Amino acid sequence: MDTTETTETTETEHPAGAPALGLVTIGQAPRADLRPDAEPLLPGVRLVEHGALDAERFDGDAEAATRRLLAPEVGEAPLVSRLRDGRSVLLGHGAIVPRITDAVARAERDGAAATLLLCTGRFPAGRARRPLLFAEPLVQQAVAATVGTDPVGIVCPHPDQAEDVSQRWAELLPGRVQAATADPYGPAELVLEDIAAAARTLADRGSSWLVLDCIGYTEQMRTAALRAAGRPVLLARAIAVRMAAEVVAASA
Repeated sequence: MDTTETTETTETEHPAGAPALGLVTIGQAPRADLRPDAEPLLPGVRLVEHGALDAERFDGDAEAATRRLLAPEVGEAPLVSRLRDGRSVLLGHGAIVPRITDAVARAERDGAAATLLLCTGRFPAGRARRPLLFAEPLVQQAVAATVGTDPVGIVCPHPDQAEDVSQRWAELLPGRVQAATADPYGPAELVLEDIAAAARTLADRGSSWLVLDCIGYTEQMRTAALRAAGRPVLLARAIAVRMAAEVVAASA
């Protein structure tokens, strides 16, 4: 599939004048995997989607060069996101930050009252004319306020992220933190099984709470983790979207 078929805005249909939330993915828009979970949390809100990689080519001979251009530096914990055709891509911070800035500007030009960056990685403050919300601090602060001193298990997408993710959460949470990995963008027939296995492992190691720490994890994946682990499971995308909805309501 040629993923360069369009870079136009994708919007939810709402009456003229409805408040708008910009959704900026570090991959490609639209995020068909996100809308079924996000839209029920945003009644009356128009969604404006843009991707940092909307203009990049992942088809034919161009794909290998594009992936090299965007890849993380040696030793850098990678970022993981979704392409328009459902495949995943590994990204480095240096390559993606200027592309994020451009996507935020496009969302604002399309009327976003606030913009949510759909990634739980850590990013520098970006240029924006309206509120720019970063998923990582929204999720981390909400989790910290919820779990207290209990031990927490973090599920992240890629093995090369596990050490960095554990360290960042351990800096915030007073209880014991451990991580396991499960790729939300893997083969559909394996994803739920892998997430259930990661959740079960963390519960067996003593985690009282689990956090699915990637925007790619869905409500269906939360259910799989909950059933496997028998522990409460906090979902990064749900926390970030709920907080963004409050900011849009405040700005409407």
